[in-house]
Amino acid sequence: MSAEILIVDDNADIRNIINELIIDAGYKTRIAANYNQALAEIDKKLPDVAILDVKLDKGDNDGIELLSHIKTKNKDVPVIIISGHANIEMAIKSLHHGAFEFIEKPFDQERLLNFVSRAVENFNLKKQNKEYESKLFSSYDLIGDSKNTINIIDQIKKISLTESRIFIHGPSGSGKELVARKIHKNSLRSKNPFIVLNGALLDSNKYELELFGEEKENGSISYGSLEKANRGTLLIDQISEIPLDIQSKILRVLIDQKFKRVNGNSDVSVDVRLICSSSKDLKKEIQIGNFREDLFHRINVFEINIEPLSQRISDIPLLIKYFSKKISENYNIKELEIDENNSYILNHNWKGNVRELRNLIERIAILQPDTKEKISNIIKESLKKENFNHQIEENSLSVPLKEAREKFEKEYLTIQLKKFNGNISKTANFVGMERSALHRKLKGLGIKEFN
Repeated sequence: MSAEILIVDDNADIRNIINELIIDAGYKTRIAANYNQALAEIDKKLPDVAILDVKLDKGDNDGIELLSHIKTKNKDVPVIIISGHANIEMAIKSLHHGAFEFIEKPFDQERLLNFVSRAVENFNLKKQNKEYESKLFSSYDLIGDSKNTINIIDQIKKISLTESRIFIHGPSGSGKELVARKIHKNSLRSKNPFIVLNGALLDSNKYELELFGEEKENGSISYGSLEKANRGTLLIDQISEIPLDIQSKILRVLIDQKFKRVNGNSDVSVDVRLICSSSKDLKKEIQIGNFREDLFHRINVFEINIEPLSQRISDIPLLIKYFSKKISENYNIKELEIDENNSYILNHNWKGNVRELRNLIERIAILQPDTKEKISNIIKESLKKENFNHQIEENSLSVPLKEAREKFEKEYLTIQLKKFNGNISKTANFVGMERSALHRKLKGLGIKEFN
Protein backbone atom coordinates (compact mmCIF):
# COMPACT_ATOMS: atom_id res chain seq x y z
CA MET A 1 0.00 0.00 0.00
CA SER A 2 1.43 3.34 -1.09
CA ALA A 3 2.16 5.94 1.59
CA GLU A 4 -0.05 9.02 1.79
CA ILE A 5 1.60 12.45 1.95
CA LEU A 6 -0.22 15.60 3.13
CA ILE A 7 1.06 18.76 1.39
CA VAL A 8 0.23 22.11 3.02
CA ASP A 9 1.30 25.38 1.35
CA ASP A 10 -0.60 28.59 0.63
CA ASN A 11 1.35 29.16 -2.60
CA ALA A 12 -0.53 27.34 -5.38
CA ASP A 13 2.54 27.03 -7.64
CA ILE A 14 4.72 25.48 -4.94
CA ARG A 15 1.84 23.26 -3.77
CA ASN A 16 1.34 21.92 -7.31
CA ILE A 17 5.07 21.38 -7.91
CA ILE A 18 5.40 19.33 -4.70
CA ASN A 19 2.18 17.46 -5.47
CA GLU A 20 3.35 16.39 -8.96
CA LEU A 21 6.80 15.52 -7.62
CA ILE A 22 5.36 13.27 -4.89
CA ILE A 23 2.84 11.58 -7.21
CA ASP A 24 5.59 10.88 -9.80
CA ALA A 25 7.57 9.19 -7.02
CA GLY A 26 4.70 6.74 -6.51
CA TYR A 27 3.03 8.16 -3.40
CA LYS A 28 -0.57 9.23 -2.79
CA THR A 29 -1.20 12.85 -1.87
CA ARG A 30 -3.67 15.12 -0.13
CA ILE A 31 -3.38 18.90 -0.30
CA ALA A 32 -4.42 21.90 1.79
CA ALA A 33 -4.09 25.58 0.90
CA ASN A 34 -4.51 27.15 4.35
CA TYR A 35 -4.48 26.50 8.07
CA ASN A 36 -8.14 25.48 8.46
CA GLN A 37 -8.04 23.15 5.46
CA ALA A 38 -4.91 21.52 6.86
CA LEU A 39 -6.50 21.13 10.30
CA ALA A 40 -9.58 19.51 8.77
CA GLU A 41 -7.43 17.08 6.74
CA ILE A 42 -5.36 16.14 9.79
CA ASP A 43 -8.46 15.58 11.96
CA LYS A 44 -10.18 13.62 9.21
CA LYS A 45 -7.29 11.19 8.87
CA LEU A 46 -3.64 11.38 9.82
CA PRO A 47 -1.26 11.12 6.84
CA ASP A 48 1.80 8.87 6.80
CA VAL A 49 3.99 11.96 6.23
CA ALA A 50 3.19 15.69 6.26
CA ILE A 51 4.98 18.49 4.39
CA LEU A 52 4.08 21.80 6.05
CA ASP A 53 4.87 25.38 5.13
CA VAL A 54 5.74 27.43 8.23
CA LYS A 55 3.77 30.56 7.31
CA LEU A 56 0.18 30.21 6.13
CA ASP A 57 -2.81 32.52 6.43
CA LYS A 58 -3.29 32.48 10.21
CA GLY A 59 0.06 33.68 11.51
CA ASP A 60 3.83 33.43 11.33
CA ASN A 61 4.01 29.97 12.92
CA ASP A 62 1.02 28.17 11.39
CA GLY A 63 3.18 25.21 10.36
CA ILE A 64 4.61 24.81 13.87
CA GLU A 65 1.08 24.79 15.33
CA LEU A 66 0.01 22.12 12.83
CA LEU A 67 3.18 20.17 13.62
CA SER A 68 2.31 20.20 17.34
CA HIS A 69 -1.27 19.18 16.55
CA ILE A 70 -0.09 16.16 14.54
CA LYS A 71 2.32 15.13 17.30
CA THR A 72 -0.44 15.17 19.93
CA LYS A 73 -2.37 12.71 17.75
CA ASN A 74 0.54 10.46 16.81
CA LYS A 75 4.12 11.39 17.68
CA ASP A 76 5.44 8.88 15.12
CA VAL A 77 4.11 10.72 12.03
CA PRO A 78 7.14 12.38 10.33
CA VAL A 79 6.67 16.07 9.50
CA ILE A 80 8.88 17.93 7.00
CA ILE A 81 8.85 21.70 7.54
CA ILE A 82 9.50 24.02 4.55
CA SER A 83 9.98 27.78 4.74
CA GLY A 84 10.78 30.73 2.48
CA HIS A 85 11.78 32.79 5.53
CA ALA A 86 14.19 30.30 7.02
CA ASN A 87 16.74 31.06 9.68
CA ILE A 88 18.62 29.01 12.26
CA GLU A 89 16.14 29.91 15.02
CA MET A 90 13.20 28.68 12.93
CA ALA A 91 14.99 25.44 12.05
CA ILE A 92 15.82 24.76 15.72
CA LYS A 93 12.26 25.59 16.78
CA SER A 94 10.71 23.20 14.27
CA LEU A 95 13.10 20.37 15.20
CA HIS A 96 12.43 21.03 18.90
CA HIS A 97 8.72 20.53 18.24
CA GLY A 98 9.42 17.18 16.61
CA ALA A 99 9.95 17.93 12.91
CA PHE A 100 11.59 15.11 10.96
CA GLU A 101 13.48 17.52 8.66
CA PHE A 102 13.64 21.24 7.82
CA ILE A 103 14.17 22.52 4.26
CA GLU A 104 14.42 26.05 2.83
CA LYS A 105 12.70 27.51 -0.25
CA PRO A 106 13.64 27.38 -3.01
CA PHE A 107 14.35 23.71 -2.35
CA ASP A 108 16.22 21.08 -4.30
CA GLN A 109 13.60 18.61 -5.58
CA GLU A 110 15.87 15.59 -5.25
CA ARG A 111 16.68 16.57 -1.65
CA LEU A 112 12.98 16.90 -0.78
CA LEU A 113 12.22 13.50 -2.34
CA ASN A 114 15.07 12.00 -0.31
CA PHE A 115 13.55 13.46 2.87
CA VAL A 116 10.14 12.06 1.95
CA SER A 117 11.58 8.62 1.18
CA ARG A 118 13.41 8.46 4.52
CA ALA A 119 10.33 9.77 6.35
CA VAL A 120 8.11 7.06 4.84
CA GLU A 121 10.69 4.40 5.69
CA ASN A 122 10.95 5.74 9.25
CA PHE A 123 7.16 5.78 9.72
CA ASN A 124 6.69 2.27 8.27
CA LEU A 125 9.42 0.89 10.50
CA LYS A 126 7.85 2.37 13.64
CA LYS A 127 4.43 1.17 12.54
CA GLN A 128 5.72 -2.36 11.94
CA ASN A 129 7.46 -2.39 15.32
CA LYS A 130 4.26 -1.28 17.07
CA GLU A 131 2.21 -3.91 15.24
CA TYR A 132 4.80 -6.54 16.11
CA GLU A 133 4.85 -5.50 19.79
CA SER A 134 1.05 -5.37 19.93
CA LYS A 135 0.75 -8.80 18.32
CA LEU A 136 3.44 -10.19 20.58
CA PHE A 137 1.92 -8.64 23.70
CA SER A 138 -1.68 -9.64 22.98
CA SER A 139 -0.58 -13.20 22.22
CA TYR A 140 1.04 -13.70 25.62
CA ASP A 141 -0.67 -15.92 28.18
CA LEU A 142 -0.70 -15.71 31.96
CA ILE A 143 1.86 -18.30 32.98
CA GLY A 144 2.57 -19.70 36.43
CA ASP A 145 1.54 -22.19 39.09
CA SER A 146 1.78 -19.89 42.12
CA LYS A 147 -1.40 -19.45 44.14
CA ASN A 148 -1.61 -15.82 43.05
CA THR A 149 -1.40 -16.60 39.31
CA ILE A 150 -3.84 -19.53 39.49
CA ASN A 151 -6.27 -17.33 41.43
CA ILE A 152 -6.04 -14.52 38.83
CA ILE A 153 -6.66 -16.94 35.94
CA ASP A 154 -9.75 -18.20 37.78
CA GLN A 155 -10.91 -14.63 38.44
CA ILE A 156 -10.57 -13.72 34.75
CA LYS A 157 -12.80 -16.66 33.76
CA LYS A 158 -15.48 -15.60 36.22
CA ILE A 159 -15.58 -11.85 35.59
CA SER A 160 -14.93 -11.65 31.83
CA LEU A 161 -18.56 -12.32 30.90
CA THR A 162 -19.89 -9.76 33.39
CA GLU A 163 -20.03 -5.99 32.89
CA SER A 164 -18.52 -5.19 36.29
CA ARG A 165 -15.94 -2.45 36.62
CA ILE A 166 -12.56 -3.85 37.64
CA PHE A 167 -9.57 -2.45 39.50
CA ILE A 168 -6.22 -4.18 38.98
CA HIS A 169 -3.48 -3.52 41.53
CA GLY A 170 0.11 -4.62 41.07
CA PRO A 171 3.67 -3.30 40.79
CA SER A 172 5.07 -1.93 37.53
CA GLY A 173 5.80 -4.66 34.99
CA SER A 174 3.70 -7.30 36.74
CA GLY A 175 1.20 -7.70 33.90
CA LYS A 176 -1.74 -5.41 34.73
CA GLU A 177 -2.41 -4.54 31.09
CA LEU A 178 -2.10 -8.20 30.09
CA VAL A 179 -4.78 -9.13 32.65
CA ALA A 180 -7.04 -6.34 31.34
CA ARG A 181 -6.53 -7.52 27.74
CA LYS A 182 -7.38 -11.11 28.71
CA ILE A 183 -10.61 -9.94 30.37
CA HIS A 184 -11.54 -8.01 27.22
CA LYS A 185 -10.57 -10.89 24.93
CA ASN A 186 -12.82 -13.30 26.86
CA SER A 187 -15.72 -10.86 27.14
CA LEU A 188 -18.76 -10.25 24.93
CA ARG A 189 -17.02 -7.03 23.83
CA SER A 190 -13.99 -8.85 22.38
CA LYS A 191 -14.70 -7.81 18.76
CA ASN A 192 -14.90 -4.13 19.74
CA PRO A 193 -12.07 -1.70 20.66
CA PHE A 194 -9.69 -2.12 23.59
CA ILE A 195 -8.30 1.35 24.35
CA VAL A 196 -5.53 2.17 26.83
CA LEU A 197 -5.18 5.58 28.49
CA ASN A 198 -2.04 5.88 30.64
CA GLY A 199 -2.58 8.43 33.41
CA ALA A 200 1.14 8.64 34.15
CA LEU A 201 2.17 9.63 30.62
CA LEU A 202 -0.22 12.51 29.94
CA ASP A 203 0.58 16.19 30.11
CA SER A 204 -1.36 17.74 33.01
CA ASN A 205 -3.44 19.92 30.65
CA LYS A 206 -4.26 17.09 28.23
CA TYR A 207 -6.36 14.84 30.46
CA GLU A 208 -9.74 16.26 29.44
CA LEU A 209 -8.83 16.26 25.73
CA GLU A 210 -7.62 12.66 25.89
CA LEU A 211 -10.65 11.44 27.82
CA PHE A 212 -13.53 13.45 26.39
CA GLY A 213 -12.26 14.73 23.03
CA GLU A 214 -12.77 18.22 21.63
CA GLU A 215 -15.06 20.14 19.29
CA LYS A 216 -12.97 22.54 17.18
CA GLU A 217 -13.98 26.01 15.99
CA ASN A 218 -13.99 24.80 12.39
CA GLY A 219 -16.57 22.13 13.25
CA SER A 220 -14.17 19.16 13.26
CA ILE A 221 -14.11 16.72 16.16
CA SER A 222 -11.17 15.16 17.97
CA TYR A 223 -12.43 12.00 19.68
CA GLY A 224 -11.31 11.10 23.18
CA SER A 225 -10.63 7.68 24.69
CA LEU A 226 -14.21 7.27 25.93
CA GLU A 227 -15.65 7.54 22.42
CA LYS A 228 -12.84 5.50 20.86
CA ALA A 229 -13.70 2.68 23.29
CA ASN A 230 -17.45 2.80 22.57
CA ARG A 231 -19.00 -0.69 22.84
CA GLY A 232 -15.58 -1.95 23.94
CA THR A 233 -13.26 -1.66 26.93
CA LEU A 234 -11.31 1.32 28.26
CA LEU A 235 -8.30 0.66 30.48
CA ILE A 236 -7.20 3.68 32.50
CA ASP A 237 -3.69 2.64 33.56
CA GLN A 238 -2.09 4.36 36.56
CA ILE A 239 -5.37 6.08 37.43
CA SER A 240 -3.71 7.22 40.67
CA GLU A 241 -1.80 9.83 38.63
CA ILE A 242 -4.91 11.58 37.29
CA PRO A 243 -5.56 14.97 38.98
CA LEU A 244 -8.43 15.31 41.45
CA ASP A 245 -10.45 17.68 39.25
CA ILE A 246 -10.39 15.16 36.39
CA GLN A 247 -11.22 12.35 38.84
CA SER A 248 -14.44 14.19 39.71
CA LYS A 249 -15.35 14.37 36.00
CA ILE A 250 -14.70 10.65 35.55
CA LEU A 251 -16.96 10.02 38.55
CA ARG A 252 -19.68 12.15 36.96
CA VAL A 253 -19.43 10.11 33.73
CA LEU A 254 -19.83 6.87 35.71
CA ILE A 255 -22.90 8.27 37.47
CA ASP A 256 -24.60 9.96 34.48
CA GLN A 257 -23.33 7.65 31.71
CA LYS A 258 -22.72 10.72 29.53
CA PHE A 259 -20.31 13.64 29.09
CA LYS A 260 -19.59 16.72 26.99
CA ARG A 261 -16.55 17.09 24.75
CA VAL A 262 -14.21 20.02 25.47
CA ASN A 263 -15.85 23.13 23.94
CA GLY A 264 -18.95 21.03 23.22
CA ASN A 265 -22.56 21.74 24.17
CA SER A 266 -24.28 18.42 23.48
CA ASP A 267 -24.20 15.35 25.72
CA VAL A 268 -22.40 12.29 24.37
CA SER A 269 -23.51 8.84 25.53
CA VAL A 270 -21.18 5.86 25.23
CA ASP A 271 -21.29 2.19 26.18
CA VAL A 272 -17.89 1.43 27.71
CA ARG A 273 -16.64 -1.16 30.18
CA LEU A 274 -14.12 0.50 32.47
CA ILE A 275 -11.04 -1.24 33.85
CA CYS A 276 -8.60 0.75 35.98
CA SER A 277 -5.16 -0.15 37.26
CA SER A 278 -2.46 1.28 39.49
CA SER A 279 0.86 0.32 41.02
CA LYS A 280 0.03 2.52 44.03
CA ASP A 281 -2.17 1.59 47.00
CA LEU A 282 -5.29 3.68 46.33
CA LYS A 283 -6.46 3.38 49.94
CA LYS A 284 -3.26 5.11 51.05
CA GLU A 285 -3.69 7.68 48.27
CA ILE A 286 -7.18 8.39 49.62
CA GLN A 287 -5.80 8.91 53.14
CA ILE A 288 -3.27 11.50 51.98
CA GLY A 289 -5.83 13.27 49.81
CA ASN A 290 -4.55 12.25 46.35
CA PHE A 291 -7.53 10.13 45.32
CA ARG A 292 -11.29 10.44 45.68
CA GLU A 293 -12.84 7.80 47.90
CA ASP A 294 -16.17 7.92 46.05
CA LEU A 295 -14.42 7.27 42.73
CA PHE A 296 -12.48 4.38 44.26
CA HIS A 297 -15.71 2.66 45.29
CA ARG A 298 -17.12 3.19 41.79
CA ILE A 299 -14.16 1.64 39.96
CA ASN A 300 -13.44 -1.07 42.53
CA VAL A 301 -16.49 -3.30 41.99
CA PHE A 302 -14.10 -6.23 41.56
CA GLU A 303 -10.42 -6.11 42.54
CA ILE A 304 -7.53 -8.18 41.19
CA ASN A 305 -4.22 -8.08 43.04
CA ILE A 306 -1.01 -9.13 41.27
CA GLU A 307 1.88 -9.95 43.56
CA PRO A 308 5.49 -8.96 42.71
CA LEU A 309 7.44 -11.64 40.84
CA SER A 310 9.80 -11.93 43.82
CA GLN A 311 6.85 -13.33 45.79
CA ARG A 312 5.93 -15.78 43.01
CA ILE A 313 9.23 -17.62 42.65
CA SER A 314 7.50 -20.84 41.55
CA ASP A 315 6.29 -18.95 38.44
CA ILE A 316 9.83 -18.06 37.32
CA PRO A 317 10.92 -21.45 35.86
CA LEU A 318 7.64 -21.72 33.92
CA LEU A 319 7.95 -18.14 32.66
CA ILE A 320 11.53 -18.79 31.51
CA LYS A 321 10.42 -21.83 29.49
CA TYR A 322 7.43 -19.97 28.08
CA PHE A 323 9.28 -16.80 27.07
CA SER A 324 12.23 -18.79 25.70
CA LYS A 325 9.89 -20.70 23.36
CA LYS A 326 7.75 -17.69 22.45
CA ILE A 327 10.60 -15.26 21.80
CA SER A 328 12.65 -17.86 19.89
CA GLU A 329 9.66 -18.40 17.58
CA ASN A 330 9.24 -14.66 17.05
CA TYR A 331 12.93 -14.21 16.20
CA ASN A 332 12.89 -17.40 14.10
CA ILE A 333 15.87 -18.87 15.92
CA LYS A 334 16.60 -22.15 17.68
CA GLU A 335 14.85 -22.31 21.05
CA LEU A 336 16.98 -20.86 23.83
CA GLU A 337 18.30 -23.33 26.38
CA ILE A 338 18.11 -21.32 29.59
CA ASP A 339 18.50 -23.11 32.90
CA GLU A 340 15.26 -22.28 34.70
CA ASN A 341 16.95 -23.07 38.03
CA ASN A 342 19.75 -20.57 37.42
CA SER A 343 20.58 -19.15 40.86
CA TYR A 344 21.16 -15.64 39.51
CA ILE A 345 17.63 -15.62 38.12
CA LEU A 346 15.90 -17.23 41.10
CA ASN A 347 17.60 -14.96 43.63
CA HIS A 348 17.26 -11.70 41.71
CA ASN A 349 14.80 -9.23 43.30
CA TRP A 350 13.04 -8.50 39.95
CA LYS A 351 12.05 -4.91 40.63
CA GLY A 352 10.81 -4.76 37.03
CA ASN A 353 8.82 -7.97 37.59
CA VAL A 354 7.68 -10.11 34.61
CA ARG A 355 8.57 -7.36 32.13
CA GLU A 356 12.17 -7.37 33.37
CA LEU A 357 12.37 -11.17 33.03
CA ARG A 358 10.89 -11.06 29.52
CA ASN A 359 13.33 -8.31 28.51
CA LEU A 360 16.25 -10.40 29.81
CA ILE A 361 15.22 -13.39 27.68
CA GLU A 362 14.65 -11.15 24.65
CA ARG A 363 18.13 -9.69 25.14
CA ILE A 364 19.57 -13.22 25.12
CA ALA A 365 17.62 -13.99 21.93
CA ILE A 366 18.96 -10.88 20.19
CA LEU A 367 22.57 -11.72 21.13
CA GLN A 368 22.06 -15.38 20.10
CA PRO A 369 24.75 -17.02 22.29
CA ASP A 370 25.69 -20.50 21.07
CA THR A 371 26.58 -22.10 24.41
CA LYS A 372 24.94 -22.40 27.85
CA GLU A 373 28.02 -20.75 29.35
CA LYS A 374 27.55 -17.66 27.17
CA ILE A 375 23.88 -17.54 28.15
CA SER A 376 24.86 -17.71 31.80
CA ASN A 377 27.38 -14.88 31.34
CA ILE A 378 24.72 -12.68 29.74
CA ILE A 379 22.40 -13.36 32.68
CA LYS A 380 25.13 -12.49 35.19
CA GLU A 381 26.06 -9.30 33.38
CA SER A 382 22.45 -8.25 32.87
CA LEU A 383 21.32 -8.79 36.42
CA LYS A 384 24.53 -7.28 37.81
CA LYS A 385 24.26 -9.25 40.98
CA GLU A 386 26.48 -11.82 42.64
CA ASN A 387 25.13 -15.29 43.03
CA PHE A 388 23.24 -16.31 46.13
CA ASN A 389 26.14 -17.93 48.01
CA HIS A 390 28.42 -14.92 47.49
CA GLN A 391 25.69 -12.56 48.65
CA ILE A 392 25.04 -14.55 51.83
CA GLU A 393 28.78 -14.80 52.47
CA GLU A 394 29.23 -11.03 52.10
CA ASN A 395 26.27 -10.24 54.37
CA SER A 396 27.48 -12.68 57.00
CA LEU A 397 31.09 -11.55 57.50
CA SER A 398 30.28 -9.54 60.61
CA VAL A 399 28.31 -12.24 62.49
CA PRO A 400 29.30 -15.52 64.25
CA LEU A 401 29.45 -18.70 62.17
CA LYS A 402 26.34 -20.26 63.78
CA GLU A 403 24.26 -17.16 63.08
CA ALA A 404 25.58 -16.89 59.51
CA ARG A 405 24.73 -20.56 58.87
CA GLU A 406 21.21 -20.11 60.24
CA LYS A 407 20.68 -17.01 58.12
CA PHE A 408 21.84 -18.84 55.01
CA GLU A 409 19.63 -21.85 55.73
CA LYS A 410 16.60 -19.69 56.44
CA GLU A 411 16.94 -17.63 53.23
CA TYR A 412 17.83 -20.69 51.16
CA LEU A 413 14.91 -22.84 52.38
CA THR A 414 12.44 -19.93 52.15
CA ILE A 415 13.37 -19.45 48.49
CA GLN A 416 13.11 -23.19 47.76
CA LEU A 417 9.68 -23.37 49.41
CA LYS A 418 8.44 -20.48 47.30
CA LYS A 419 9.97 -22.03 44.21
CA PHE A 420 7.95 -25.23 44.78
CA ASN A 421 4.85 -23.31 45.85
CA GLY A 422 5.02 -24.58 49.43
CA ASN A 423 5.13 -28.26 48.44
CA ILE A 424 7.15 -29.96 51.22
CA SER A 425 7.76 -33.22 49.32
CA LYS A 426 9.17 -31.47 46.23
CA THR A 427 11.25 -29.10 48.35
CA ALA A 428 12.65 -31.94 50.48
CA ASN A 429 13.54 -33.96 47.37
CA PHE A 430 15.29 -30.97 45.75
CA VAL A 431 17.36 -30.00 48.84
CA GLY A 432 18.16 -33.67 49.65
CA MET A 433 16.35 -34.03 52.97
CA GLU A 434 13.68 -36.34 54.39
CA ARG A 435 10.22 -34.78 54.75
CA SER A 436 10.25 -35.15 58.53
CA ALA A 437 13.75 -33.65 58.78
CA LEU A 438 12.71 -30.70 56.64
CA HIS A 439 9.63 -30.13 58.84
CA ARG A 440 11.87 -30.02 61.92
CA LYS A 441 14.38 -27.74 60.23
CA LEU A 442 11.66 -25.28 59.13
CA LYS A 443 10.19 -25.23 62.64
CA GLY A 444 13.61 -24.71 64.20
CA LEU A 445 14.39 -21.79 61.86
CA GLY A 446 10.99 -20.20 62.43
CA ILE A 447 9.92 -20.59 58.78
CA LYS A 448 6.15 -20.73 58.43
CA GLU A 449 4.95 -23.49 56.12
CA PHE A 450 2.25 -22.72 53.56
CA ASN A 451 0.07 -24.89 51.34
